[in-house]
Amino acid sequence: MKKQVILSGCAMALALMAGATPAMAGSNAELLKRLHEKGILSDDEYQSLLAGDKADTAAAAPVVAAAPTAPAAALDDKRLIHMTDSGVGMEVGGVTFKVSGQINGFYTHDKGQTPGANTAVVGGVVAAGGNTSSIRNGLLPGYLKFDITTHQAGWDIGAHFGMYPGINSATYAIGGGANSGGQNTALQTAGIDFRQTYMTVGRAGIGEFKLGRDIGLFGSEGILNDMTLLAVGSTGGNVAPANTSLGRIGVGYIYTDFQPQITYTSPRISGFTVSAGVFEPLQSLTGPGETSASPGFQGKITYDAKFSDVTLRAWLSGITQRHNRLDGVNYTGQGFDTGAKIGYGPLTVTGYYYKAAGLGTTALNLFDTDATGHRRDSEGFYLQGMGTFGKFSAGVSYGESSLSYANSSDALANPTLLKKNSSWVGQGRYSLTSWVTLITEYVHTTAQAHNGNKAQGDTVAAGAILFF
Repeated sequence: MKKQVILSGCAMALALMAGATPAMAGSNAELLKRLHEKGILSDDEYQSLLAGDKADTAAAAPVVAAAPTAPAAALDDKRLIHMTDSGVGMEVGGVTFKVSGQINGFYTHDKGQTPGANTAVVGGVVAAGGNTSSIRNGLLPGYLKFDITTHQAGWDIGAHFGMYPGINSATYAIGGGANSGGQNTALQTAGIDFRQTYMTVGRAGIGEFKLGRDIGLFGSEGILNDMTLLAVGSTGGNVAPANTSLGRIGVGYIYTDFQPQITYTSPRISGFTVSAGVFEPLQSLTGPGETSASPGFQGKITYDAKFSDVTLRAWLSGITQRHNRLDGVNYTGQGFDTGAKIGYGPLTVTGYYYKAAGLGTTALNLFDTDATGHRRDSEGFYLQGMGTFGKFSAGVSYGESSLSYANSSDALANPTLLKKNSSWVGQGRYSLTSWVTLITEYVHTTAQAHNGNKAQGDTVAAGAILFF
């Protein structure tokens, strides 16, 4: 009687275990084996219960229907979501959506000269004044960029949007927009510079066409290879900081700007890539106004190569635009720039040079002519070296931008016009994580007028920049 109760209990326990979790079948068999070994179950009873356990497990197992055979094309279900290979984003039905961004902030201290009659420089980048401190953006404002790309009918297609909000408040003054002078009082708002809105259509072996607003060609390599791009450089004023500092803008190169354009870029052939585009005409910032009848044209050639342990990137770009002033005076602004970036092991050396007529300095078409429409020549350069050792990087650079008089009448009328902006920059970086870099920088900037006036300033900056 006792043994019948044990057998009935074993059978009930096995039934419950099998019914609740079919995956426990292996455990049931192990239990029966132990009971058999201890003599509780005879050989016949063990075999009978073991057979019953196997039958119950088979009956309780879920039936999995065979997946229907489908053509390969049907497997690309538009409802499927995949992670992107890089960046933060996903791929949905052949459409890739990526989000990237950057945030930076720096404690910046300027030590300038006391204003006086001999410090006035029209077009200088050194702000007159004493000691000033601020928490501000560097040469880059923050940005949030969206890229939506896909492949349709043999073409690679992309839609691109880039918002660049600063951390400092903007006045939105006429002519300045989101990048106007700062307004460091209560109840203000930061400026949002929507720099990028463009589409791309390309194909292997043909190249890519870009339509919309994006960075220009002339001057782009100058700023993109400048080490102050990730830091502060020359501040251009620190009392009420604007959306960005100057970096080397006006102290080594003319700002390329973000401009409406239709641009074509060729495939890379033997290391060479060619870009050319037609651009929205820009009016002079110093003239009486223009009819803006003529578009601008820009082009760029780049060469990328690797020779054993040496990497090389070299470039040459140009710009030209016909200006039609309201007073009937016409002139053509034009220029070119060239440079190279050479890397060997942990060391990188960069050299850049530009020369222009009727382009002005600092910004495109700023101080480009005298009052009567005669062109002023300008040129500039910078030399830069940087070494990276593990997580630490250190660099130094020197650069200058020069502006010439249009003629003797211009010299008589504008004695304090800028002759040369120049600066020395020393920078240190520490890569805290793959996203965050800590940066400290020292900058000495000088602005000199044609009549000998001079203004100087020293800047110390420390902060961090985050990319994702």
